[in-house]
Amino acid sequence: MSTTTVETPAAAGEQRPAGAPGRTRRRGEQSRAASLASHAVLIVASLTALFPVAWLFFLSLGPDKDDYLHPGRIWGKITLDNYAFVLQDTGFFDWLKSTLIVVLGTTLIGVVVAASTGYAVSRMRFPGYRKLMWVLLVTQMFPIAVLIVPMYQILSDLQLIDSYLGLILVNCTTIVPYCAWLMKGYFDTIPFEIDEAGRVDGLTPFGTFARLILPLAKPGLAVAAFYSFLTAFGEVAFASTFMLSDDKYTFAVGLQTFVSEHDAQRNLMAATAVLIAIPAAVFFYLVQKNLVTGLTAGGTKG
Repeated sequence: MSTTTVETPAAAGEQRPAGAPGRTRRRGEQSRAASLASHAVLIVASLTALFPVAWLFFLSLGPDKDDYLHPGRIWGKITLDNYAFVLQDTGFFDWLKSTLIVVLGTTLIGVVVAASTGYAVSRMRFPGYRKLMWVLLVTQMFPIAVLIVPMYQILSDLQLIDSYLGLILVNCTTIVPYCAWLMKGYFDTIPFEIDEAGRVDGLTPFGTFARLILPLAKPGLAVAAFYSFLTAFGEVAFASTFMLSDDKYTFAVGLQTFVSEHDAQRNLMAATAVLIAIPAAVFFYLVQKNLVTGLTAGGTKG
């Protein structure tokens, strides 16, 4: 009688034979070397991004305007006097007020106009709707140096020179075209059936836009608002040309007051730059939850 031998699997405590393969990685799982390499790259990228900010803060602690030439000497004389001087003896709070008025006004008007434009082009097929978007794109190709003179003449005729409204409208000319394209791409990702459902319920096109579409477009609106905020916050050319009063300078123009023809108070500039970064960081914190979603969704169609 023949017998059949059945091989049983190795016992749980038995040692794996030499040369046997290790644990099988699941699909998409990185090896240890790849994981270490990706973490190393991310650490280097983070340090690269943080170094300029940390260096600027370090220079702001030096009491002398030439400390940037010998940064090692700052360790022995670190002080917060630069911040005290900026807050007490400069027009910092006037710059803050002007900046907030211009930036928030630009963001509000720019996002409303861009969202309306993007929705109209995404949903409505009126004569010239394609040309409208290309016209908006072409306006971005003109350098600021070419635009300043005609804009100055227009604002002068409208008596808007040295006014917040004039600067807000000028900033919107650079913000609306890009944000309109961005919002159009995001609205394209929202199903058209939602608009049809709104019409069935008796909503007007504007009611559908305001009550159904905008709540779904919060990530896209956050990206547009963030772009508008940063663009207006750091704009220099228009602000320095159209704002003539010292108490109406924005932060970007106020920084220039620390630099003259024969002198540059770089320690005060560094301290002011650190203080200026605080409002931008706060705004980023408020909208950062929707930024990634809006950036990725807005690029899927368009």
